Amino acid sequence: MSKFGLYGKFTALEGKRDTLVEILLEAAKSMENLDDCEIYTINVSDNDPDSVFVYEVWSSQSAHQESLTLESTKTLIQRAKPIIAGMEMINKLIPKGGKGVSLVGSNELKK
Repeated sequence: MSKFGLYGKFTALEGKRDTLVEILLEAAKSMENLDDCEIYTINVSDNDPDSVFVYEVWSSQSAHQESLTLESTKTLIQRAKPIIAGMEMINKLIPKGGKGVSLVGSNELKK
């Protein structure tokens, strides 16, 4: 089974980017206890003052979907919704390795 990665962009209401960053950092903190979540980073750009970029790597696509059913995730989504003006999935990715991405026991090692 391949790893699953996402690269997404959240556009916050004007002036609310820092609040959205704080909520997404709380989400990142809650992911620390999930073995299936390998990477969950929150990023901003000086050139895009209302956007927050999230990069995620999961053991599988189903593990990512399951994370969305967690009560803590649902609570954070409800807090973030009022300040999100838009969302864009930049790309779904198939991680192949690198720092932070474990391929031990993965079929990827055999390819």
